[in-house]
Amino acid sequence: MIETSNSPSEKSGLPPGSLVHVGDVHELETKMSLMNYSTEEIIEEPVSSIEDIVKYTDRNTVTWVIIEGLANTDIVKHIGEEFNVHQLVLEDILNTHQRPKFEDHGSYLFIVLKYLKSSTTPFSVDDEQVSILVFNNFVFVFKEKVDDLFDPVIQRIKTSMGRFRSLGSDYLTYAILDTIVDKKFVLIDLLDDEVTDLELELLGSEATEETLKTIQRLKREIIHIRRFVSPLRELISGVLRSESELIHDKTYIYLRDVADHVTRVIEQIESYRDMLSGLLDIYISSVSFKMNEVMKVLTVLTSIFIPMTFLAGIYGMNFEYMPELKWKWAYPALWSVFFIIPVVLVRFFKKKNWL
Repeated sequence: MIETSNSPSEKSGLPPGSLVHVGDVHELETKMSLMNYSTEEIIEEPVSSIEDIVKYTDRNTVTWVIIEGLANTDIVKHIGEEFNVHQLVLEDILNTHQRPKFEDHGSYLFIVLKYLKSSTTPFSVDDEQVSILVFNNFVFVFKEKVDDLFDPVIQRIKTSMGRFRSLGSDYLTYAILDTIVDKKFVLIDLLDDEVTDLELELLGSEATEETLKTIQRLKREIIHIRRFVSPLRELISGVLRSESELIHDKTYIYLRDVADHVTRVIEQIESYRDMLSGLLDIYISSVSFKMNEVMKVLTVLTSIFIPMTFLAGIYGMNFEYMPELKWKWAYPALWSVFFIIPVVLVRFFKKKNWL
């Protein structure tokens, strides 16, 4: 059944745990795939029904189920019923406006975070919610879109000589988290290129109104990134503090590595935010400097023409008795004064370093 809503406000009045997909519908059909592995073998197959998943519950292996597309709420509901997942957790899976978080429900762990994908020309960031349910031998991943996000993890499992496949669902969860966090370094590299180009444009005195629009666009994108990156520190800290039996001691060292990556990402995002604020100040200063240069030129011209206009105004009056009007050399003398005044004023302005 497809029951969807574009805004959380549209769920107002519904009882807690109502299974309604909230967010944009990226996939009309829900795609399910399964990978079951152990040190001896790997089974990879598409899933057409929940029964295809349940048959692996009695095996002493790790089963990874990927659900791509959340519009079909019945699939999420049936998984919840088969694996005894709380109704509020299922509601959070279907609500794609969730803040990244970690919850320990005893028999399973629930993790929500965002996969951020960047594009260029112009630089922009698109987000996709990834929800993870971690059981003793099962890991469920719920995604909004069909993409190649987890191809590196799948490839590691296939090429593993036994190390990856000998570890449990907690290590698989670490690999998933690590992949999503490391993808943000790609985003940061693209952001670095954008900020560097912008900085060169400003320092090269090529700043235009389009430059200001670019700065404001990048600031909005960074706000978007920080909204989903900043909570990751709290999420990973919660996982590290957890005393759940589902997380083995050997896995904590890998999770601490993810925590280090999260810290690096957050610090770099903060530094780019500060850089953009600085570039905005440079742009404003550049515009003010150009305006001051224009005003300086206009002021110099005005200062030169004011005394000349004053003299022209005096001798433009129609008084009959003006002694200079009868002088033979009055007209050439006045023109001489008109030439001398600009020369004297320009030399004076240069002496004062006003020009």
